[in-house]
Amino acid sequence: MGKTIAEKIFDSHFVDNPSGDIHVIRLDAVFCHEITTPGAINDLIDRGKDRVFDPTKIKAVIDHVTPAKDTKTARQGKVLREWAGRHNIQDFFDIGRNGVCHAIFPEKGFVRPGYTIIMGDSHTCTHGAFGAFAAGVGTTDLEVGILKGVCAFHHPLTIKINITGNLREGVYAKDVILSIIGRLGVNGATGKVVEFTGPVVNAMSMEARMTCCNMAVEAGATCGICLPDMTTVEYLWEFIKGEYATKKEALEKFNGFSPDLDAVYEDVIDHDITGLEPQVTFGYKPDQVKPVKEMEGIKVDQVYIGSCTNGRIEDLRVAAEVLNGEKISDSVRGIVSPATPKVFSEAMEEGILKIFMDAGFCVTNPTCGACLGMSNGVLAEGEVCASTTNRNFNGRMGKGGMVHLMSPATAAATAIAGYITNSNEFRE
Repeated sequence: MGKTIAEKIFDSHFVDNPSGDIHVIRLDAVFCHEITTPGAINDLIDRGKDRVFDPTKIKAVIDHVTPAKDTKTARQGKVLREWAGRHNIQDFFDIGRNGVCHAIFPEKGFVRPGYTIIMGDSHTCTHGAFGAFAAGVGTTDLEVGILKGVCAFHHPLTIKINITGNLREGVYAKDVILSIIGRLGVNGATGKVVEFTGPVVNAMSMEARMTCCNMAVEAGATCGICLPDMTTVEYLWEFIKGEYATKKEALEKFNGFSPDLDAVYEDVIDHDITGLEPQVTFGYKPDQVKPVKEMEGIKVDQVYIGSCTNGRIEDLRVAAEVLNGEKISDSVRGIVSPATPKVFSEAMEEGILKIFMDAGFCVTNPTCGACLGMSNGVLAEGEVCASTTNRNFNGRMGKGGMVHLMSPATAAATAIAGYITNSNEFRE
């Protein structure tokens, strides 16, 4: 019987099968940030197990509230900082070098095809874009991962989504994944791996693939995953060129994780995006999705462009194209947060930050703060935000606030208009 990408990764990392379909697998990396990891660290200390399985395989960053906004968040940063120093964790990214975890870790080359990765963060599934198995876990699993370098999972059942058709101008990966979540529902992939495939995915950049995999969890998936190809090799080449004589050789190695032709899937879904329009969420669930034109005219108080979903240079370029020479509405607060220092620098060198500032946006340092309503753009009760983030749960960006998820192009156009609207990049 043939195997899926995830099954091949599990087989290559198998440690034990203690019961039923529970598989203990070896981890290639454990990612950590200052919100979920300090609890695990303190519990390990209390148990007399303040150790790490391999400091070279642990990557840590302060990103959710940075710089710290109060004593509590400063304390969380302090715990992570001192732990990283105590265990000689070299890949620790503190204030000034830090970026949003799911953007900076792949940017640094820490994610490879065939890797197994865990983190105490639900959007760890982002890293599946590289052909890795990457999953968000709870505190107990995170502790075991830090201490022993292993994690237990159910046997990976996979849903294959074959994305076909041609993207219309002004329609982006964010629109594609919103349309898929709208089709699957928030529980449609619960406990499953979602394998994104097809000609549309093949044509996507790594940034776009990360956007799709990032939001797989919004349909309940454990991990989103893409087949590694030459696009993957090109993105990683700076980091892997010492390991392979040629890019072709690297690709041949990565192809070892390709699904077999007779691989067995829980479901195979053909998703034709021909005719797809820009999408936007309504309500408080990410599967509540409509074409932007059906939400035309809904007023917004804030527009946020950034996050692990859409804060990369490709996203900022798209938004800047819409904003160039324009001013945002006087009724709108515009906030843009480049996802990493590298993205910030590139945007500055390309004149993108000037376009944002000239349009009336506030440009901030890389941070997750606004996305989960902790800092850097929290909403007041009754306020509405057009956002390029990944969740529109009730109170997500602030108690009583409403979040509408959309692409960077739609967010930029909405900032100019003061209400939800399509960008000029999209033409009927």
